[in-house]
Amino acid sequence: MTRSSKQKADMSSTPAIMIQGTGSNVGKSLLVAGLCRYFAGQGLRVRPFKPQNMSNNAAAVEGGEIGRAQALQARAARVAPSVHMNPILLKPDSERGSQLIVHGQRFGRLEARDFTSKRERLLPFVMESFTRLAGEADLVIVEGAGSPAETNLRGGDIANMGFAREAGVPVILAGDIDRGGVIASLVGTHAVLDADDRAMIRGFLINKFRGDPALFAAGLDTIAARTGWPSLGILPWFPEADRLPAEDAMDLRRARPNAGGTIRIAVPVLPRIANFDDLDPLRLEPSVTLTFIERGQALPGDADLVILPGSKATIADLAAFRAAGWDIDLSAHIRRGGAVLGLCGGYQMLGRTIADPDGLEGPAGTAEGLGHLAIDTVLAGDKTVRPVQAEALDYATPVEAYEIHLGRSSGADCARPLFRLDGRPEGARSADGRVLGTYLHGLFTADAFRRAFLAWLSGTATTGIDGPSIRDGRADKALAYDMTIEETLDGLAAHIGRHLDTEALLAAGSSRA
Repeated sequence: MTRSSKQKADMSSTPAIMIQGTGSNVGKSLLVAGLCRYFAGQGLRVRPFKPQNMSNNAAAVEGGEIGRAQALQARAARVAPSVHMNPILLKPDSERGSQLIVHGQRFGRLEARDFTSKRERLLPFVMESFTRLAGEADLVIVEGAGSPAETNLRGGDIANMGFAREAGVPVILAGDIDRGGVIASLVGTHAVLDADDRAMIRGFLINKFRGDPALFAAGLDTIAARTGWPSLGILPWFPEADRLPAEDAMDLRRARPNAGGTIRIAVPVLPRIANFDDLDPLRLEPSVTLTFIERGQALPGDADLVILPGSKATIADLAAFRAAGWDIDLSAHIRRGGAVLGLCGGYQMLGRTIADPDGLEGPAGTAEGLGHLAIDTVLAGDKTVRPVQAEALDYATPVEAYEIHLGRSSGADCARPLFRLDGRPEGARSADGRVLGTYLHGLFTADAFRRAFLAWLSGTATTGIDGPSIRDGRADKALAYDMTIEETLDGLAAHIGRHLDTEALLAAGSSRA
């Protein structure tokens, strides 16, 4: 047997199950993460897989990038993330187009009008990755994208039923009861699917239930009678889910600020905001109130810090920043003595100019920056994608972070760096030390760095960077971010184990063997 034929045999015999949803944001990503942690806890070698993802929240993996949700799912499965866990990643950079990432590497652009006709060509890359993962796993848990009910997108589909049919992977359909109409969404999906696609579905589950599940017993009966699919259970609302990194920028609009935090941080939501999970550790800090500012709202005058987040289309988002009037608000904030931190694209915006001579992120040209840092940026050359280990120069603390960016920045303010990285300086700060910028993502997951940075920001003392913070004369319980993520994944797995028929789910996955 040749290696390729052995891989095919392994793929066909490895149990696998696919979680699809009746719509976007029904909780597929967290369901897969919870199932990965649950079955890993049963001693299985589990691998997450998402054939096609559309997200500007990316993780640096093996010199490439994948959706951040798949990196979290790998962590849940207790394995290292791989570019093969998300072989096709679309990163929207305009209303009608996306950067195309294949096996972690930039592959070009894909216009929306061409997507349906061209995506079938991407199926071999998807199947190569799935075959590779299946060959090293006892169970592959696959996440769909959007909904299989979008039958206008069925031709050439590689994200939902197109993949399920090609790989022979059974499907469990998840409905979100919190948004309402869950019976109609499940029964309606059954109605619009063709017979062969319907046959791939082995059961359904109800997600995000609030209240007494017994009250929905008749609803389960109605869905089962109308579809012929068995119920795998009702999963109650899991409130701790908001501790985990969000994949969709829409989740930012639902994020609740910690009203008790005395350090006020404002984040303008850019149209192409990227890698916004940089902000999660700050959002969970007891001492911080982090607020996302929508267009139409002013940057608050009482903010201690304004963070300009990453962007997938820096020049376009800079124009949107100005159109919202935030450039005026930011200048006033700086005059009042407020601090500013730019992350990646936000760092570039704070400079004097941004040049995109080759049109890598949009029309070729040069834009005037906000002018708060004496740096100039040129978007050219290869994309930098890598995990890094750096040292925060101000606090002598180690930081594990990652880079995902185009372009290089240089100028006088780079002589005042924030970090040392591979023996060289990284980042920049203004002469007065209040405007900062860096290309590093994931900084605030490092507890020691985050505590020291917040202590600097608040202008108060701490009991040491490893101890509790002092805010307004009181001690807050220090956040241990990685421990929080691990505890939440364990809690999610236990929650799923209590409420879903995991034996039936595993049996469905094994039925493809």
